Amino acid sequence: MATHQSSTGDQAGASHQIDSQLPALKQAVAVALDYANALGTSAAEVAISKQQGLSVSTRDKEVETVEFTKDGALGITVFRDGAKGNSSTSDLSPEAIKQAVKAADDIAKYTSKDSFNGLADAELMAQDIRDLDLYHPHEIDAQGLAKLAIDSETAALDFSDRIKASDGASANAHTAAKVYGNSHGFLNGYCSSRYSLSCVMIGEESDGNMQRDYDYTVAREFSKLLSPETVGIKAAEKTFNRLDARKIATGKMPVLFAPEIATGLIGHFVGAISGSSLYRKSSFLLDSLGKQIFPKWFNIQEQPHLLGGLASANYDSEGVATIERDIIKDGELATYLLTSYSARKLGMTNTGHAGGIYNWTLAHSGQTFAELIKAMGTGLIVTEVMGQGVNGVTGDYSRGAAGFYVENGEIQYPVEEITIAGNLKDMFMDVQAVASDRDMRSSIRTGGILLGEMQIAGN
Repeated sequence: MATHQSSTGDQAGASHQIDSQLPALKQAVAVALDYANALGTSAAEVAISKQQGLSVSTRDKEVETVEFTKDGALGITVFRDGAKGNSSTSDLSPEAIKQAVKAADDIAKYTSKDSFNGLADAELMAQDIRDLDLYHPHEIDAQGLAKLAIDSETAALDFSDRIKASDGASANAHTAAKVYGNSHGFLNGYCSSRYSLSCVMIGEESDGNMQRDYDYTVAREFSKLLSPETVGIKAAEKTFNRLDARKIATGKMPVLFAPEIATGLIGHFVGAISGSSLYRKSSFLLDSLGKQIFPKWFNIQEQPHLLGGLASANYDSEGVATIERDIIKDGELATYLLTSYSARKLGMTNTGHAGGIYNWTLAHSGQTFAELIKAMGTGLIVTEVMGQGVNGVTGDYSRGAAGFYVENGEIQYPVEEITIAGNLKDMFMDVQAVASDRDMRSSIRTGGILLGEMQIAGN
């Protein structure tokens, strides 16, 4: 067993509740902002985060690594008449903070000016700070996490004699405290928690080749994790179902993206409507605001204030208030995703998306994933994609894939070593259905997505 501790202090720090540190972190941010103001800067913003946690990984029911983490840093950005300087420090003593602020200011004095630099506008700062139920501390030690991982492996290995080995399981418990403040007088912080368990299994095919697959669970509250037995059995079942995969003939057919792959498909859409891609003119969705991107029945809503949501937040990383909004309304693009910088570059309004997106929920079309398989008739279910064959400028999409061949609405056999290809613009308009049983484990909450047709390269 290997034990790694990437922290200062003792191992008990991994379970000590981090919310007790929040007042000191806010004070550190206030010290930095006061000193930046004393130096005569135009503006400044400061972010600080502290993380602590415990991770245990196992393999074949033996503990492999135990990692305690306890770290954090303060980062400061100073503006001087359009010039910008950055600095950071992990030492939160007043003297070290002042040195970091001065270093950032010195850098700003020598960098070129950019009129689009600066804080987000003061009137956009979050005022209504709600308790979003993000912090649920739970005392668990390395032995307890190891048991979760080993129990998941045990359940998986008992699933079938064709499941030959574990490729590892991991159980994690982490908490964090984050504080952000700027020269507008905004200064706020919050704590969060995240727990997860994953399991990867290896199965043997008839010819001796191996296949692997995995499953995982993640939650803000420890009690809301799936049981380790459930995770292990799902990992084993998915691995077992991949055994004796084959290629299919080259041609065109409907494609049903499994929920965890559908999130990636929508992820390409996120990149295309992000401000940095737009002002660099490196997006296939330039000048698409208000235009139809998806079928008219298709909707995406952003819900940043869901209680306990994995991507919930009152404000973005610039202090801008997050709001519930339509991303796609009746198939049309309702908004871009803009930070203060990209909004100024584009002559548009900041949308509060510095740092990411917040709980996107795709409206479904009424059918479950199983019902979409039957409705598809003959086609391909995609459960894995590989490679980087996505061109953000043109929207051209070509990726290696694996999954299952479907005929007459029934899964026939697993498929591997194929390529699926299309153009994202066409693919988005060709969405036929979205399954009602959503994957809730990421910031994009969606069921499986059925496309009418894609090009398949196989035999």
